[in-house]
Amino acid sequence: MNGRRPHRTFCVIEHLHRNRAVADEVVEGRFSIQGRTLELGVEPRWLGATLPADREWRLEWSKFYYGLDLADAGAATGDPKYVRVWQRLVDGWIGQVPVDLDPTDVAARRVSNWVYAWSRFAETFGALCDADGFSDRLSLSICRQLSYVITHLTRERNHRTLELYALFSVALALPWLDPANRLLDFSIDALHRNLLDDVLADGVQRERSTHYHHVVLRSFVGLRENARRFGLSLPDGFDARLARACDFSMHCHRPDGFIPALSDSDTGSYLDLLRLAGSLLNRADWTYVGTRGVAGQPPQQRHAAFPIGGYFVQRSGWGDRTRSLADERYLIFDCGEIGDGGHGHYDALNVEIAAGGRPLVVDPGRYTYCDDPPHWRRWFKGTHAHNTVTVDGLDQTPYRRGKPKFGVARARLLHRLTGSGLDILWGEAVSPAYDVVHQRRVLFVAEEYWLIEDSLHSNNAHQYELRFHLTPESNDAVCVGRSAGGCAVHTRGTVFVFDGDPSISLEAGWIAEQYGIKEAAPVVVATMTGRADARFLTLVMPTDVAAAPEFRVADGGDTWTVEVGGGDTRAWRDRVMWTRTGEALPLRGFNEPAAAAWTRSSPAGDLLVQSIATVVDVWKDAGIERPACNEEVAL
Repeated sequence: MNGRRPHRTFCVIEHLHRNRAVADEVVEGRFSIQGRTLELGVEPRWLGATLPADREWRLEWSKFYYGLDLADAGAATGDPKYVRVWQRLVDGWIGQVPVDLDPTDVAARRVSNWVYAWSRFAETFGALCDADGFSDRLSLSICRQLSYVITHLTRERNHRTLELYALFSVALALPWLDPANRLLDFSIDALHRNLLDDVLADGVQRERSTHYHHVVLRSFVGLRENARRFGLSLPDGFDARLARACDFSMHCHRPDGFIPALSDSDTGSYLDLLRLAGSLLNRADWTYVGTRGVAGQPPQQRHAAFPIGGYFVQRSGWGDRTRSLADERYLIFDCGEIGDGGHGHYDALNVEIAAGGRPLVVDPGRYTYCDDPPHWRRWFKGTHAHNTVTVDGLDQTPYRRGKPKFGVARARLLHRLTGSGLDILWGEAVSPAYDVVHQRRVLFVAEEYWLIEDSLHSNNAHQYELRFHLTPESNDAVCVGRSAGGCAVHTRGTVFVFDGDPSISLEAGWIAEQYGIKEAAPVVVATMTGRADARFLTLVMPTDVAAAPEFRVADGGDTWTVEVGGGDTRAWRDRVMWTRTGEALPLRGFNEPAAAAWTRSSPAGDLLVQSIATVVDVWKDAGIERPACNEEVAL
């Protein structure tokens, strides 16, 4: 190779791999992945080592992310032990493992990480990287693995994005492998087409997983930044669709700066991507959210709609002089199609709620892809592992390994109504597993609390169970009691009040913020048995006040009226009204018919707020055209 060294390209994940402890563990032959640490040595048996049953451990080990930690440690200390260990690991892999052993997306990530680490080691240690012909062996193996990836490119979704981005990265970093720029040109064009195919017009990645959305977003933002650094042109339309994907990222991040773990997801923070994208596309709102309000300008929209992806967000604000960004209220509503491919969970009408700087009601995440006993994969995908209603203990979509093959549950948004201090999301789900129609209204009142109405309709009697999954911090901190309005459940930062006579219990649940690591967490369960039609009405109020808020419900036949009194100072009384059918009808205290409205009064009875909520076009709100014929998405 005559001393040729890779160009230093921008690595979008490099800041995540600057862990000296990880590097020093690897130097000692220890590898900590997915909560498991194994001592395998620095010349491991890549094909014969005893590894965890979950194949994801071996695949993650084979991607060589720890090479970036070694490279950073080498740059920081100048100690050649880090590059020598990396070379021994790479040489061992090259000598033992067939290039076609792993899936192409794994090979792609391994090649990318080798190139990133190689470029950093070359900057720090120079000729040491070329000693004993190592660079020649490395370059040849990269060529062979690239050939394998190109020949077996995945057709779609996140694996294709990762594979194409690896081709782009190698073509940019090792130009002697692509002297005519054919690979570079192909990868840029293919990544653009992949962006348009896999990121829906509203910005949600088609697998509808918040985690995989950001996995692919890293590649597209990385492409944009490397194009800037190397003076490359990107196709027309690239920035527009990238902006859509970044908008979803901005709105789905909770106020604490982390994403909800929806569908096959871990939680995590991707604010670094928003900061970078904000500088690349001159978006002050992404910069604001990405810097936690330090720079930029707050987004103009508090609530957001992604009607193709099926996600809808309610938010109290973006921080101001009275409330910090982290303390804002937040809810995300899953009301769309199951994710494309095998990553969808059986979670129609699921919600996640956050307030006061922490998550309150959470999606448990994914935990594992291993289907072997004790079947944790099935538990985490199941309907009971989400904040929605189960019917007779069944999943909304019958479980099978991988992608659903037959009928799947269908969810759609019926209406969104919005007015001053009142936002209502009204969705519906039907299942091939039972004859029940489930409708859920999520009413966000005064930008302070939620009323969640679940209506179940059937011709046959069923058992209905409504669940709210709490965080591990709520272990030993849940109290079930009675209040004037019904059964009240107090936990850290939240009180739930259930109208009527459901049976309230606590059951053991699990939360997996990261793949392979689960923690016990309590689940609040409200149950109704032996009914064809049933209705749960739940007040969810973020508060640290010990006393339950006042909560009264009146059935007006065609309308519901809920009175809520309280707040941290008990300084107000709200009346929230809505019609059963969503049509505008006369409501008490209002001169014109309305589908929903609310008032707030002082303890003395003085009217403080009076507001009507009207139907909004979520497609227009999202700035996209409604499909010509789409009964499964929002009206």
